Amino acid sequence: MNKSTLKRMWPLYLTIFMLWLKTYIVYKTSFDIKIESWKQEFILFMNPLSFLLFLLGITLLVKEKYRTRLLFVFSFITSFILFGNVVFYRFFNDFLTIPVLFQTSNMGDLGNSITELITFPDLLIFIDLFILWAALKVAKSKSIETMAGLIQRKEKKAYLLVAIIISVVNLGLAETERPQLLTRTFDREILVKNIGTYNYHIYDAILQSKSSAQRAWANGSEFVEIENYLKANLRQPNDELFGIAKDKNIIVISMESTQSFVIGETIDGQEITPFLNDLIEDSFYFENFYHQTGQGKTSDAEFLLDNSLYPLGRGAVFFTHGTNEYTATPEIVKEHGYTSAVLHANNKSFWNRDIMYDSLGYDRFFEIGDYNVTEENSIGWGLKDKEFFDQSVEHLKTLQEPYYTKLITLTNHFPFELGEEDKMVNEYTSNSRTLNRYFPTVRYTDEAIKHFVQRLKDEGMYEDSIIVIYGDHYGISENHNKAMAQFLGKEEITPVDSVELQRVPLIVHIPGQEGKTISTVSGQIDLKPTLLHLMGIDSRNDVHFGTDIFSKGKIPFTVLRDGSFITDQYIYTDNQCFDKTSGEVVEGSICEPYLDKAKRELDYSDKIVYGDLLRFYDGNNYRGEQGVQ
Repeated sequence: MNKSTLKRMWPLYLTIFMLWLKTYIVYKTSFDIKIESWKQEFILFMNPLSFLLFLLGITLLVKEKYRTRLLFVFSFITSFILFGNVVFYRFFNDFLTIPVLFQTSNMGDLGNSITELITFPDLLIFIDLFILWAALKVAKSKSIETMAGLIQRKEKKAYLLVAIIISVVNLGLAETERPQLLTRTFDREILVKNIGTYNYHIYDAILQSKSSAQRAWANGSEFVEIENYLKANLRQPNDELFGIAKDKNIIVISMESTQSFVIGETIDGQEITPFLNDLIEDSFYFENFYHQTGQGKTSDAEFLLDNSLYPLGRGAVFFTHGTNEYTATPEIVKEHGYTSAVLHANNKSFWNRDIMYDSLGYDRFFEIGDYNVTEENSIGWGLKDKEFFDQSVEHLKTLQEPYYTKLITLTNHFPFELGEEDKMVNEYTSNSRTLNRYFPTVRYTDEAIKHFVQRLKDEGMYEDSIIVIYGDHYGISENHNKAMAQFLGKEEITPVDSVELQRVPLIVHIPGQEGKTISTVSGQIDLKPTLLHLMGIDSRNDVHFGTDIFSKGKIPFTVLRDGSFITDQYIYTDNQCFDKTSGEVVEGSICEPYLDKAKRELDYSDKIVYGDLLRFYDGNNYRGEQGVQ
């Protein structure tokens, strides 16, 4: 490439350089990408360039007068993609996917959550656009050549060759660093670390096209292998508790963003969850119960609860597959005389609930239109939990008994806003405003549940009800690890700590039944078979990956949506096997058998959802007379 051409193409090279440098700076300052060697650092530094050379090289193919305009367009698009990932990552500790971008109907309800996540420095992501504009202005005033003029074919070929070489080197290094890289679709951090944010989004688009085609090409034969696996993993339910809730009302409370680390803890000598602490004494409490949600958060928790299928690794099932065929709990209990309902004081379209609840078989959805919502009784995301529970009692009275109901709270939702009049514990003092404000909202929800249980007693509804309370997903992400370590009295949050912080409360309260703390490793995937067995419903002919938590034959194993898993002795995360007690790294072969099980379950569940395989399911024949093991 001759000197005059290089001189005229300086806007292209300046734009590439600025976007490249900016992306790397964002990697290091806004994303928690773990680097373990100089090679990984080099790959991370190099990977934006492989994409930018191809994208911005397109400007060489258009007419001279459009080249600089196109540079601005491409620069803005890549900057906006980077900006979107920064804001999304700040709370979800994850990267955007195409299914998440399709969830635009949620955006209107996010309100303060988005404004809390955006900071002024984020806008500096777009500063290179102004630098390019200023440089072109100066060049014009001094008659410096820009992108105008003819660029020879051999020069374009040379540019293309350089782009191809850098891309091949990038992918080759990435593949040697992480074999079978492109099969690890559930681990977005590994993908971004090795192929870059922009290439990752292209790959994500390919995955989206592939998943959209899966349903069209699916057939019932794909279910055979999954069926055999589910048969082999059936476990006998607990005989003593099977049917103990028969013909009782089932009231499930989904506690927004509540993690187990608050249970039994105090702030300035005041209990954070005094009512739940007392309730646990008279209930079955599962201290090693984990949330297994992905990008769908609360909706994923609902999906796990009602289906005992894993949520998707990308997007929310409620959005992407809301019209699939399911064998959900509401549909099953209806055959046993139960009415089913969801109570949630939010817009019915949020998370596509109005569509999804029909697919799951719910009889009734009490949404925001069924509640008296005013400025006085609302905060943050909407109706305060105390008001919500108070009004929900009146709705429960209208349901035909027995009923299976799900109540979804709102107040303990990021950004954890609460009026001074409702604060019953002090805010924490740390460098994390999010963690500081978390404890008063948790305390408020605890008080609201106490008020609700008392209302049930006052109305004569308590004795005939089984109350199940569980946390839906984490409230404090890994972005607040420094403050979390301070609260927990640790020097730092280790990978093992990060997994253990995914524990959420599960309380099963059966009036008249003695309380007991159970240490069995379990997760939200286990809720469906557990509740069905308590109701005396045989789930052998049902499709589910979970196990009755009370079962004496339950395998102590829970897999998280990111591929991490927990057993009674080990934790696998960040591609390493850890001793659960010491936190030390152990030989990887110890976790190998469980790793295969974790991958298989996630893959099988994905196949069911993507292929809508339950439309081929015949409940009368499924598993036949095989019995349980």
